[in-house]
Amino acid sequence: MQIIQNRRTFLAGAAAAGSAGLFKVRPTSAAGEPAPETTTVRLGRWIGGAECWASLYLAGELLRADGLTNVRYVQGDTSVDNTEWLAGGVTDFDFNMPSMHIRTMEAGAPIKVLSGVHFGCFELRANDSINSVADLKGKRVGVWAVNDHPHVLLSLMANYVGLDPAHDIQWIQGASPMQGFIDGKVDAFLAFTTEFRKLRAEKIGHTIVSNAVDRPWSQYFCCMVAGSTDYVNKYPLATKRVLRAILKSADLCASNPTLAAQELVDRGFLPSYDDALITLQETPHDRWRNYDSEDSVRFYALRMQETGMINSSPQQIIANGTDFRFLDELKRELKT
Repeated sequence: MQIIQNRRTFLAGAAAAGSAGLFKVRPTSAAGEPAPETTTVRLGRWIGGAECWASLYLAGELLRADGLTNVRYVQGDTSVDNTEWLAGGVTDFDFNMPSMHIRTMEAGAPIKVLSGVHFGCFELRANDSINSVADLKGKRVGVWAVNDHPHVLLSLMANYVGLDPAHDIQWIQGASPMQGFIDGKVDAFLAFTTEFRKLRAEKIGHTIVSNAVDRPWSQYFCCMVAGSTDYVNKYPLATKRVLRAILKSADLCASNPTLAAQELVDRGFLPSYDDALITLQETPHDRWRNYDSEDSVRFYALRMQETGMINSSPQQIIANGTDFRFLDELKRELKT
């Protein structure tokens, strides 16, 4: 486990001033509220990447200004999905797809999904032999690893159109599915936002499905924030501050993506301004108010139940693994 202290925010006072300037809010947005029950929170960080975690990365200064003066950005074991960091007590909050949160709940981990943040992280890119998801039958599809989130999402997409993802698709594992696609070793793969520029500029393949624009996937969040049940129950005031900081940061990502992208690079969270910017431009961060977080969990839980990935019903998943009371309060408080 590695803990990374933001190099520009060693002092809480400096952080407060910085957040006030960046977000154009008073240094303590929770004026009049009781002090948080704890001043410490551990947030995930994937060194050198995870552009879709932008609002989590930008939330640190707001949190320091809001009374959580000990904000730690923690990287866990990168050989496993970051939901394992939350489930294993390495982090207190996690950014991930609803499918991965649901799978963690099904395994018995005590977590609570709190809110959706954005969607639009992926495009299914294919060669000329494929014109629809149904055409993936018998084809070679590149993934980082079986049971990682791109494989899970593609399996749900395949099942949705009547394919058996376990038998109808030849899954090819590799460190770089995009390079495998370029080299002709796979027929399709799920491209992440940081790969869009190269694929589009060089006209490499064509898009079959984008979860930013194509239904039903574009109707639901692909990145949601979850917290440890223990932290959420023990520290509700702190939990609300964490979620508020993330959602305010999401608003900044939507309203001023160029500034947000530059801040992410300047603070050392991301290595590439261009990759950060295209991710913010491709992933709508302004829909957390009007998209239905509960419905996103329900949709993915139903798809996973149909595919045989989970046994629990959507109702059980929602009852045991979600807590939207903080989101409901913040929707009222953060009206624009």
